Amino acid sequence: MIDACKALEGIPSISLAHYPTPVEELHGLRRELGVPQRLYVKRDDAISFAFGGNKVRKIEVVAAEARAAGADTFVTMGGVQSNHARVTAAAAARLGMKCVLIANGTPPARPTANALLDALVGAEVHYVASRDEREPAMQSVVARLQNQGRRPFAIPLGASTPRGASAFARAVGELTRQMPAPDLIVHATSSGGTQAGLVAGCAIFDLATRVLGISADDLTASVVDQVRSILSGLEELLVLSGGTLTRRPIAVDDTFVGDGYGRPTPESEAAMALLARTEALFLDPTYTAKAMAGLIAHLRSGRIPPEATVLFWHTGGQVALFA
Repeated sequence: MIDACKALEGIPSISLAHYPTPVEELHGLRRELGVPQRLYVKRDDAISFAFGGNKVRKIEVVAAEARAAGADTFVTMGGVQSNHARVTAAAAARLGMKCVLIANGTPPARPTANALLDALVGAEVHYVASRDEREPAMQSVVARLQNQGRRPFAIPLGASTPRGASAFARAVGELTRQMPAPDLIVHATSSGGTQAGLVAGCAIFDLATRVLGISADDLTASVVDQVRSILSGLEELLVLSGGTLTRRPIAVDDTFVGDGYGRPTPESEAAMALLARTEALFLDPTYTAKAMAGLIAHLRSGRIPPEATVLFWHTGGQVALFA
C-alpha cells in the first residue's frame, strides 16, 4: 500500500526518543523451553525517553496534535502507577507544558515507581476512587482549565486513538528494516491502541504476520471492539477505503488476566523470573509478564507451528517493579 505508507509517514510527530529499538533473539528462553520456534523480542522497553515503553511512540504523535492545536496543558487519566500517565507527564515537561493526571486509586503516602516520576516532572495529580470516575473527572478538569483561560488537551486512556495507533503502524515498518517479517507477533493488550497499530502496520506493509494480543485486564470481546473502533478511525485518518484495516483478523487471548488488572498470576510471576534468569530481560507485573505467560503457554501447547518465527513486542512498564 504505497499511498497508505506515504500517508502514515506524513502524520506529524515530535521527536522524544532514538529509534529503532533493538531486536534480539531469545536463545536462552528457547533453550530453556526446549521449543523449535525461533523467538525474538522487540525492545520497546529500551526506548530512550522517560524509562521507555510503548506509550512513548504514541505520545510523540498525540503531542504533535496537541501542540498544533495550541494546547498548553495535557490532561489524561490512568491508575496510580500508570505508564501512560508517566510518559505523558514527562512529555509535557520536555515540551514546557503543564500536565494534569486523573488517577484512580489511593494517594500513596510515599510515592514510588511511576507515581514518584509523575511528581518529579511536576504533574498535578487528582485522585478518584474508581475507573468509572476517571472520565467525568477528566472532563471536569478540562472545563475548569478552559474557564481559567488555559488551553487543555484531553488525551484518552493510553493515548489509544487512531493517531496514537499510527505510531505503532509506523513501528511495523521499522521492524521490517531489522528482520524478515515474523510469522507471529505477541504483545500485551489493554486499551487497544498498540494492537490496532500493529494490525494496521501489518496490513499497510503487506505482511502475512499474525498479531496476538494477550489481555492484561478486559475480556476478549471488549478489547476486539476497541481495536476495531481504532482501526476504523485509522482508515479515515489515512484515507483508506472502508474495511482495508477493519477486515483484518483481531486475535485476543483473555485467559491470562487472572484476578484482574495489575494483579500478578502464578504464571506471570514464573514468566517474569524465567525471562530474568535466561535473558536478563525484565518484564513488568501488570502487562508484559502476563503477555509472556501467554506466549509460553501457546508455545508449550502446540498452538504455534514448530517452524514459526515469533516476535515478542516488549511494551515496557518495568518501572512498576519498584512500586
